[in-house]
Amino acid sequence: MSASPWTRRVLQALAVAVFGFVLLNATFMLDWGSQSLLKVAFYRDRDLVRVVWWLPPLQHVLFAVLIGFVSWGVLRSALATTYKAIFMTVPTAVVLVTVGMFTYQWPLYSYAAASLLTLGTLGVFLRTRQPWLYYYSVILVALALAVMAMTGKEI
Repeated sequence: MSASPWTRRVLQALAVAVFGFVLLNATFMLDWGSQSLLKVAFYRDRDLVRVVWWLPPLQHVLFAVLIGFVSWGVLRSALATTYKAIFMTVPTAVVLVTVGMFTYQWPLYSYAAASLLTLGTLGVFLRTRQPWLYYYSVILVALALAVMAMTGKEI
């Protein structure tokens, strides 16, 4: 017995929300863990962090590039659309969080840049006629991060 199309869509949306949240937490824990290991290995002298102020942002950018390469492979693979939509939460969040990290001193610019990136991504999806789950994944992450930013929550 197969589920109705409506039931299947609701279950897919729930899967993207739940498993995407789990995957996001795992991704940001991996980022924190890798940066912590690098701090232990290279920052034996605490004053080094103050002198080499650009090293932590560089570490995050390198992590974001790594996520980009992994995402490119996953999103071009033969995985089912639901799995790709679940995974799409990761690059969406990493890009939007990175924009927020580097522009937090200018909130208007931060919101504008994140909005343009989100709308641009949705525009590409529309132009290339991607499945609705991809739109849902990007919108879900963008809205969740926007609400967190507006309420003062931090990751």
